[in-house]
Amino acid sequence: QVQLVESGGGLVQSGGSLRLSCAASGFTLDEYAIGWFRQAPGKGREGVSCISKSGGEINYAASAKGRFTMSRDSAKNTVYLQMDSLKPEDTAVYSCAADRTSSCWPRRANYLGQGTQVTVSS
Repeated sequence: QVQLVESGGGLVQSGGSLRLSCAASGFTLDEYAIGWFRQAPGKGREGVSCISKSGGEINYAASAKGRFTMSRDSAKNTVYLQMDSLKPEDTAVYSCAADRTSSCWPRRANYLGQGTQVTVSS
């Protein structure tokens, strides 16, 4: 079955850390640009981070820069988002998307995960 599956979300206190995983099955992540997105209640979807096919380019939203780290494990066909110094405003559903034609930020996702909830308490 071809899919992206996120995991690692949960409830954490402000200042804490979480590591999200985005595992691909049925296709090879290295052939796609991968992006992490989030959507908080009542707000639009926001791009958090992306990684290019080669892995040589990683970009972050201003809100994530310095606190979040995106990485990829090709052997496990999985990308990660390490989130440190979490704030209540980071509370959202986080999802990953794969785009075969984009350089980094997915624009027309070939695959989209179902999302994982991250809740940061104050």
